[in-house]
Amino acid sequence: MITTGVFLKGNEVRLVSLEGTRAAHRMVVSKVNKIAIPKAPTVEDIKAFREAFGAYCTEHNVQQLVLNRRATTGQGAGGAGTFILEGVLLTITPVPLIFVHPATLKATDKRNSELKADKPKTLDLGKAYDLAFEALT
Repeated sequence: MITTGVFLKGNEVRLVSLEGTRAAHRMVVSKVNKIAIPKAPTVEDIKAFREAFGAYCTEHNVQQLVLNRRATTGQGAGGAGTFILEGVLLTITPVPLIFVHPATLKATDKRNSELKADKPKTLDLGKAYDLAFEALT
């Protein structure tokens, strides 16, 4: 089963897809790892995002999406861009979608960091990797 971690940040999503189990998984290599919308998106911009995201899911045979739980209040609260992208993803997703809280990611990282040898060094892609890893069994 291919699971894709979708890290929402601002007006873009970072994507990392994993296949396998926590103990034995591999990253699904892709030319696309970021899809963005403008800060003030139009209907056409959202349609273009939907098409690009759908093409990614189809190309990689994505069977599950894992998103970061968006903070709604306080410091670090998600802005308008993440709010829009979360809503769009909830309405267009062709596969099951789950949300994971950042505290859950930290706990899993403490317990299983030795299993994450292929984790990307880029911070945002690393977070998308962690999200996908969370759903592996």
